[in-house]
Amino acid sequence: MTGKRSAGILLYRGTGPATEVLLGHMGGPFWAAKDEHAWSVPKGEYEGDELPEAAARREFQEELGLPPPAGDLRPLGTVRQTGGKLVTVWALAGDLDPELITPGTFAMEWPRGSGRTREFPEIDRVAWLDLGRARTKIIAKQQVFLDRLGELLDGAARTR
Repeated sequence: MTGKRSAGILLYRGTGPATEVLLGHMGGPFWAAKDEHAWSVPKGEYEGDELPEAAARREFQEELGLPPPAGDLRPLGTVRQTGGKLVTVWALAGDLDPELITPGTFAMEWPRGSGRTREFPEIDRVAWLDLGRARTKIIAKQQVFLDRLGELLDGAARTR
C-alpha cells in the first residue's frame, strides 16, 4: 500500500440530464490504444504540507495548462485507487474550451529497457461528456465521483 495522495477537480456544466463533466484521456504509451476506462478527473499528487484544495487547483492548471474557473469547490470525497493511492476530488461548476488545453508532460524511459527517455503529455485529450457516457470512459475507481456529483446536483435541485 502506498502513502501517495492526489487531488483533483471535476469540472461540470449544465443541470439534470444535460449535466456534462470534463474528463482527460490519460497520456503516455500505456493508455494510447485504450478508450473505455482510460479517462480521469484532472488530478495530481501532492505532499503532506500542501492543502489538498490548493493541490487540486494547482494540478488542474498543470495538467490542462489553464487555471480552473473561479468558483467554490464542492467536496466529492476520497477513494482509494487500485494501486493504493488516495484520490480526493472536488466538483466545480464552470466551462472551458477543450481546444485551449495545453497539457503538462512527464518523462519516462520508452521503450522500457531502451535507456531512452521520452516526453509524453499527462493528458492527451479532453472532452465534455454527459454523465452516462462519462461512466464508460472514466477509470473504474473514479466512477464514484460521478455518482456523488449526481447526488450533489439532485440535492441542490430539490432545495430550490
